[in-house]
Amino acid sequence: RSEISFAHFAGIVSHPFTKIVILGLSWGYLHHFCAGIRHLFMDNHMALDKDASQRTARYVLVVALALTLLVALKLFGVF
Repeated sequence: RSEISFAHFAGIVSHPFTKIVILGLSWGYLHHFCAGIRHLFMDNHMALDKDASQRTARYVLVVALALTLLVALKLFGVF
């Protein structure tokens, strides 16, 4: 509503513990999103055998961690 409330919120978000909580929630969201895309492909009868499904599960984990790393870099002010 005002500059004062924005400054208050910015102060809360700038705390390191809050940033770690935000990062954990971001990882959960990104992993869930990537896994949902994987399941959409599986609903179309792609990668249903054991080897392909394990491979795509690994891809989901790697992509979600890479996206979380980007969020962490932005969150902690690297860029």
